[in-house]
Order: sequence, then C-alpha cells, then structure tokens
Amino acid sequence: MLKSLNQKTFTLAGRRQFSATSFILAQNLTEKLVQKYAVELPANSEIHSGDYVSVSPYHVMTHDNSWPVALKFKGLGATEIKNKDQVVLTIDHDVQNKTESNLKKYSNIAKFSEEHGLQKKTYKAGDGIGHQIMIENGYAFPNTLAVASDSHSNTYGGIGCLGTPVVRTDAACIWSTGQFWWQIPPVAKVELIGKLPIGLSGKDIIVSLCGIFNNDEVLNHCIEFTGTEETLSSIPIDSRLTIANMTTEWGALSGVFAVDETLKNWYKEKYLDTKHPFSRRSDLYQELMNKESLKPDSDAQYAKTLKLDLSKLTHYIAGPNSVKISQPVSNLFDMKINKAYLVSCTNSRLSDLEAAAKVFTTHGPNTKIADGVQMYIAAASKTIQKQAEENGTWKVLIDAGCTPLPSGCGPCIGLGTGLLEPGEVGVSATNRNFKGRMGSKEAKAFLASPAVVAASAIKGFMAVPNDVKIDTDPTGIIQIEETKVTDSSNAPSAAVEMLPEFPKEIRGELVFCDQDNINTDGIYPGKYTYEDYVSKEKMAEVCMENYDAKFQTLVKPGDIIVSGFNFGTGSSREQAATAILAKGVPLVVAGSFSNIFFRNSINNALLTLELPSLIKLLRENFSNDESKVLTKRTGYHINWNIEKSIVSVTNDQGKVVLTNKVGSLSRNLQEIIVKGGLEGWVKSKL
Repeated sequence: MLKSLNQKTFTLAGRRQFSATSFILAQNLTEKLVQKYAVELPANSEIHSGDYVSVSPYHVMTHDNSWPVALKFKGLGATEIKNKDQVVLTIDHDVQNKTESNLKKYSNIAKFSEEHGLQKKTYKAGDGIGHQIMIENGYAFPNTLAVASDSHSNTYGGIGCLGTPVVRTDAACIWSTGQFWWQIPPVAKVELIGKLPIGLSGKDIIVSLCGIFNNDEVLNHCIEFTGTEETLSSIPIDSRLTIANMTTEWGALSGVFAVDETLKNWYKEKYLDTKHPFSRRSDLYQELMNKESLKPDSDAQYAKTLKLDLSKLTHYIAGPNSVKISQPVSNLFDMKINKAYLVSCTNSRLSDLEAAAKVFTTHGPNTKIADGVQMYIAAASKTIQKQAEENGTWKVLIDAGCTPLPSGCGPCIGLGTGLLEPGEVGVSATNRNFKGRMGSKEAKAFLASPAVVAASAIKGFMAVPNDVKIDTDPTGIIQIEETKVTDSSNAPSAAVEMLPEFPKEIRGELVFCDQDNINTDGIYPGKYTYEDYVSKEKMAEVCMENYDAKFQTLVKPGDIIVSGFNFGTGSSREQAATAILAKGVPLVVAGSFSNIFFRNSINNALLTLELPSLIKLLRENFSNDESKVLTKRTGYHINWNIEKSIVSVTNDQGKVVLTNKVGSLSRNLQEIIVKGGLEGWVKSKL
C-alpha cells in the first residue's frame, strides 16, 4: 500500500457532500455529540456531516457475539484491553439454547472476561437484553455516545445518548485501541407536532413513520427528533426508546432525542428507587442535573426535515412481513391471529407490560387469551421482571394465559420457543417482521404496540384496546422538506492534518457503471467467496464479473468506478471491496452505499465517495445511450483537493462541470489507508 501512494493513479475521497468541516457552520445535536467523543482532531477544528473522525465511545457493548469479537481481538495480536471502563459484555440472544456448543461459547466469554478483569461489567444469560442493561446501569447515558455490535444500539437515542451500531471488527478495534473510525452521516430532523393522544404509544409513532415515509428518506442518516415542549412532554421516555430503537428498521444509523425535563424527571424516579440499578450512580445523576446538556444550534443544518402531526394518529400496525407497509389497525379487524408477542428490546419495559396488563383488566375480571391463540412474554431485564412481579403486572399476564420466556431476544430473532408455523399470523411488539425472521416463511408477521398485541390476543383477531375514534386520514399530517445545501466550495475550512505519505491532491478518470443496487455478488461472485487463498490476480479477473463481462477489459488500474445508488447491497462479504482493490481501482463513487459495504471498504483500504449530484450529471449525459453498454469510459476526470476537502469534476473537453465541498479526511483515516486497512492500523498501534 505504501508503494501505491507515490503512484499517479492513487485516488482518495471522502464519502458525503452534505456538509463540510468549516468554522462558520452551526452544529446539530449529532455533530456536537460526535465532537465530544472525537479524538486526535486538529486544534480548534469543528466537525460536521461528511467528516471522517476517530471516536472513543463512552461504552461499547457486545452480546453473544463477544466470543467472535474476542477471536478477532486475538487475531489482531492484542493481549490487553486498552480501556476496560469502555467494555460491557452481555448474554442475551440465544439464552434458551442449552446445547453443548452454545454453553461452551458462553463459557469462553466468561473466561475471557475473567482473564481481562471485565467481571464488573459482564452480564450472564437471564440478566436481560444488552440494550436494556446499558440503559439501566448508566452505560448509555444522556449527552454521551455509546456503540454496540448490534443494530439496535440506536435505542440509546431515547435517553439523549447517540447510539449507533458497529461491526465485530470495529468492536475488536475499540477493545484494542479504545477507538474506531466513523464518518458522520447526513442528519435528518423529524419534527413532531401536536400531542400524542392518550392510549397511543411510541410504537404507533414509529410504525406510522416507517410506513408513511417508506421511500428510503432517512436511509443511512442520523435522525434528531424535535418538537415543542408540549409535544415532547406527551411522549414518555419508554416510548422514546421504542422510537429510537426502530429507527434501525426505518433505515437510519441513529435516532436521538435531546435532553429535556421529562428525561430528567425519569432519571430522578430511577435514582430515588433504591431497588433500581441506577440508584447507585450518584455521580451520573448529579452530572445530569447540574451540568448543561447539549442542544443543537438554532441555525443548525439538516439534510432534510420530516414532519408528523401526532394529534391525528391512531393505533398503527406494520405488515405483513414489512415495516414499510403500515396502516391503522382498524383496517385489519377481520384478520384472525394465532400468536402474540410481548418480547424484545423494543417493547418489554415495565410500562409496556403494564399497558398490556391494563388491557386484560379493563376487559373484565378473569379475562383470558382467546382459544387458539398463544401469547408469549419476556421482560427486557430481570430488574423489570422483578418490578412487574412486585406490582402485580406479571401475575395479571400469567393468569391470562401468557407463556413466560427468559429475559432475552428469543422469538424476535427466530430463536427458542414460540416461533410462527406455516400459515400462522402473528402480531408482535418487536421491531422486525421480515419474512421468515420469526419462524416460517409461510407465516405472516405484523408489528404493533403492546396494547394492540394484548387486545388482539384477547379477541383472537386484530383489535385495539378501546373504542376511541381518532382521525386516521394522514392527508396533511406529513411533510418532507429537502434542505438545499448552499455552495460552500469557497468557505474557509479547518485545515486537514496531512500525513507526509498522503497525496494532497489526486485525479482519476471515471468509468460509469450505470445501475442502482449493484450487489456484492455482482461485484465478487458468490462461488468464490468460500474458496480460501484466491490469488489477487484471480480476484482482479473476476471483479464485477456478474455485473458485466466486459468490465474486465474496459477498466484499467487507476480508474475510478462511479455507480448509482445503494452500491454494495446484499451479503457482507469483504471480498467485494478487496476484489476492486485487486483490480487496481482505489476509489468507488456512488449515489449511496450499503452501510456494510462502506465499512468493509474503508476497513480494507478502499475509499468511497457518495456524490449524488455526479450521478445525476452522468445520467443526464450518458443514460440515453441506445447501445445499452453497462460499463462506459466517460472521459470525465475527478480532482480531489484533500487539504481543502473539495472535489471537482471536468468533462472530456476539460471544462469543470461539478464542484462540491465534501467531508474532511482525518489523520486517523489516512493512517488506516496507509497501513492497508483497519487490521494493519490496529497492529501498528499495538
């Protein structure tokens, strides 16, 4: 890799165009939280969407995958945890599995924890779901940034903590170096209007959002939920956690609410409850109450604004088998159900269990689940189950005929007891209803609030817990405002700290692969994925083979691939990135990338750049080609000024046709590329 840095063909780019590192731009809440935990920044620099940064998170949680992460950690040559205070280990995913192999994995995790002195922050099977443990114990906390090797770490945003998922390699990197790299995504603002009607919950809000805005409006964005004090005070914290949790299904990388008095009062209640784990955290409680919380600047920039009027919502349901299909529950009143679920990190907190129990009690004494229906319950943690047992909630649900499961993930991820059988219909308060996820592919899975789940279980068909009539016509209650990003190409920027080995300015010719959703099998054929020791030459030969057989002869070392939207979708194979590098292509430009492909690329020293405006420009000039050529040499060249974070594109006559400010490339990320990828960088740090 070091040798290629001196070659003319080497090209480098940041990822997004939405904002730039600049002293004159205001910051939103997401940018401020990342700024707080970013390390190795140039003096007086201010970070924004698009910038690459190195982040040292407040905490990092791993669950059943802690052992695979430990193997990666050892494979990097690491022998000691860099910062033991960061690491939280939980067991929650496959807790019903008593096979020898699974118990051996759990034993290995416990042994690793003991060897590295992590026992105080290691939680065993039955203690609860990792995300709930993070919140209960203050590991995810307001005004902080926490990550987990699980897609639902977005949950932490409900308490004003920027939570985002990392892959296993990232987790091992944090264990060994205390940090990981991140590029700040574009940030969308969701403005909530009106008051949430009594009886509705956060599940109704997020299910309606997923169904109404179902055209990838927030894909790979960070989301900030805003509203007036009156609006936000109508949304309890448990509902905010549910909303933040399911921003994952909405396609976002995080979803966060700012700290307000409602949140502070929620923590005060936990602190005064001597039986609650948080009651021991006087340090955190005093900090929350006495220190000023982070807020977005009044003129903060957002990629787009979405609006939803809560006052016109009713009980919503998603499905079948998709969160993008949502509608009022009343539309499905004639649908019979077979199974009901009140489990998972989404809706198994005390208020969720209480909401379900209330539906049973208000239907009359000794109300039972309908004949032919099974309902499964599991508290999000043993703390919550104990609270539910003490206040009688658990007894109400058990007496009604609910089947209790261990505190863990269970059927929500297709594990353990109670999975859907062929032909069955299930209504669940979980977060995902992908086809086959909760059991048979021949079943239908729907998502709804705990109250709707309980009402449906009682009646044996889709139902709501009361007869309150609410306006269900969404006309006029939704709105999208795309933010017009001003031309900032001449705006002063914080200087990018350059490595001596890194080029300050580079060029390359664009080769256009004009197609959206090119998947990883199209980039690197699946038949080679599990062949060990495939040579670099062979990888180069088969690169993009399933996309276009002519790619091999058209593309030369040093060329830059430019493609459509959602490039690299599909499986998570790292060879999709390394095959492109083997071909001699050091940079891929696209309208957008699959997030896993994006992280795999950087981790393997392949740079990526999201530039939707360039895709639009090329399609205007080349998409009318009647020859249907899949791979086109354009004659267009890209020029990247690394120090100024500006990219310009010239056409085949040498005329500048596009100029964009893009995110700055941190010194840390430069080091990763110089070392040939994340693994090499980690080893150099060790």
